[in-house]
Amino acid sequence: MIIESIELKNYRNYEELHMELNQGTNILYGDNAQGKTNVLESVYVCCTSKSHKSAKDRDIIRFGEEEAHLRLQIRKGDVPCRIDVHLKKNKPKGIAINGIPIRKASELFGVANVVFFSPEDLNIIKNGPSERRRFIDMELCQLNKLYVHSLVQYNRALLQRNKLLKELTFRPEYEETLDVWDMQLVHYGKEVISLRRSFISQLNDIIRGIHDKLSGQKEELLILYDPDTEEKDFAEALRRNRIQDMKQKTTLTGPHRDDISFIVNGIDIRRFGSQGQQRTAALSLKLSELELVKSLSRDDPVLLLDDVLSELDGSRQNQLLSAICDIQTMITCTGLDDFVSNRFHIDKVFKVTDGKVVSEN
Repeated sequence: MIIESIELKNYRNYEELHMELNQGTNILYGDNAQGKTNVLESVYVCCTSKSHKSAKDRDIIRFGEEEAHLRLQIRKGDVPCRIDVHLKKNKPKGIAINGIPIRKASELFGVANVVFFSPEDLNIIKNGPSERRRFIDMELCQLNKLYVHSLVQYNRALLQRNKLLKELTFRPEYEETLDVWDMQLVHYGKEVISLRRSFISQLNDIIRGIHDKLSGQKEELLILYDPDTEEKDFAEALRRNRIQDMKQKTTLTGPHRDDISFIVNGIDIRRFGSQGQQRTAALSLKLSELELVKSLSRDDPVLLLDDVLSELDGSRQNQLLSAICDIQTMITCTGLDDFVSNRFHIDKVFKVTDGKVVSEN
C-alpha cells in the first residue's frame, strides 16, 4: 500500500494542506510545535477513524472552526482508493471510501494498514495495562474483521451491564436482567480472549529473532498473554463476582482487564527491567508489529515514525532504519543530522513551519 497524497482542511493548526508523497521515505522536519505530528496523526485518523492520542474529534478541529475535512489518496497495487473523513464538533464523524459513505467506523479497518511509532510507545511496557490492551486492540482491529465485531459487541454489553449495576441501587428488582448481559459478555468475551491469545502467539514467533538481534544475542524475549479470566472460566467468574460487582457498581471480571507481560531471560521487565531493557523490548515490539501486519495483510503497511530517532541510541537507530528500507515511511524530526550520519536514503523532504508544509525536492 502506498499513500499518494494527503489533503487537510481546518485540521489542528492546518487551515489547508495538500501533500504529494514519495513511495519511499518522506521526512518532515522543523522546530517543535509547528505541526509535524499533526500530519502523521491525520493519516492515522484516516486509516483507523481514531487519533493515536485518543483525542476527541472536537479537539482536533482547527480552533474557531466547526468542522474539519481529511482526504487520503492511496494505492494498493494498481487499485486507487480514496478515504474521506469529515469531523464535526457536535455530531458523529462522517467517513466515505471512494465517495461511498460507510455506516460504521469499524468498516474502515483493513482498508489501509498503518503502524504508528512515537516516543510514548517506548514506555508501553512500564506504563499501565490499558495502553497494552489498546496496542492489541488497534493492531487486531486492522487485521481481523471478526475481532472488530466481537470487541465492539463486548464493549457495548459491558457498557450496558455497568449502567445496570449503577441503577440497581434504586431498582434492585432489575437484578435478574444482569443474566442477559452476562450471556452477551461471555459470548463475545470468549472470542476476544481467543483472538488475543492467537495474536500474541503469532507476535512471539516474530519477536524472538528481532529482539535477539537488537540485544546483540544477549537476551531472549517472550511475551505472555495475561487474561483476566480464561474462556472456559468466564461465565463462572461473572457469577461468582456478581455481589462484588453490585457493591462496586462495575464489572470486575473480563478481557477489559487483560494485560501482557514481557519476559527477558526469565525476568518480568515490567517490574524488574532497566529502562534500557524496556525500551529495547518496546522497539522489538513495534518492529514485530510491522512484520506481522505485512504477513497477515499480505501488504506493506505505511510506517509513521514520530520523532523516535532522537529517543534511541545509535545502535537502535541503525536497527530501526535498516528495518524500514523497503516500505513507505513518514518520519518527523527536528533536523536531518541523524539521517546524514546514518547514511540513510531519503526520497522526499518537507519543511514544516507554523502549519505550512513546503517540499524541498
